[in-house]
Amino acid sequence: MKIFIRIFFVLLFIVVVGLIFAGNYFYNYAVVPSEKSFLESDTPGTKVKKSADQEWFEQATGRTDWHLTAEDGLKLRAIYIPSDSPSTKTALVVHGYMGKADTMAAYAKMYHDMGYNVLVPDARGHGQSEGDYIGFGWHERRDMVGWIDEIIQKNGSDETITLFGISMGAATVMMTAGEPLPKNVVSIVEDCGYASVNEELTYQLKELFGLPAFPLIPVTSLVTKVRANYFFGEADVVKQLHKNQLPILFIHGDADTFVPFHMLDEVYEATNGPKEKWVVPGAEHAKSYAVDPEQYRQKVKAFLEKYN
Repeated sequence: MKIFIRIFFVLLFIVVVGLIFAGNYFYNYAVVPSEKSFLESDTPGTKVKKSADQEWFEQATGRTDWHLTAEDGLKLRAIYIPSDSPSTKTALVVHGYMGKADTMAAYAKMYHDMGYNVLVPDARGHGQSEGDYIGFGWHERRDMVGWIDEIIQKNGSDETITLFGISMGAATVMMTAGEPLPKNVVSIVEDCGYASVNEELTYQLKELFGLPAFPLIPVTSLVTKVRANYFFGEADVVKQLHKNQLPILFIHGDADTFVPFHMLDEVYEATNGPKEKWVVPGAEHAKSYAVDPEQYRQKVKAFLEKYN
């Protein structure tokens, strides 16, 4: 009997060590900022007119760096570009997974052409912002609240603010919608955001490795709580949207296989505010702008004119 007990505990120890190793491996693979072999870019839509938009973004009149200290002490950076003529409208433009501010040049230009000031942050762990992990929108939602406060402080109490994000940036602005926000925030536009981190990582684990969610997702979530102070289950866009009353325009390409197209309905049904959705035929992940930039601009402009 004793030998069987010993064998049991040895096997249990091996399993536990193996799970801890696997959890840390997947944490490093998905949560630690680094070059990712499994994606070109989370904001490939910016390839449309990249040269012209990038040149404008780098040389825009009045461009300045803004800085923010996050609630946990990280030093964050954003790029601010004022409208060509005085404006009390600002678009907070949020990049996706492993992007950075300048990958959002096309979208920043789109809002700027509509007469908006634009503020484009480097998310924590990206670009010139500090951080050694990716929050998948959960920690970043609080960073966005900080940037919103910064906009109001610098531009005045009559400023109206639109939140815009692509993919993880879209999930970020939707999670931000569930936070107590000042009345200055008047609308949200999200493009191909996921419904929850658990659901997205479960999908990616199956797509990339052919593995089920259990036990790796729960174990990696525990590792993430220890190393980055959040469980995957906390980062739930749907739950945050249940608390939202702001108008949202939902955009998603029906050929998206990175953030599955069916997640559009999950987030659309979750919100309690005014809402519209636009499905872009044939658009893959984050390529809706690339597929039809003119209609993209028209859809966004028409939506914003209703609420801004």
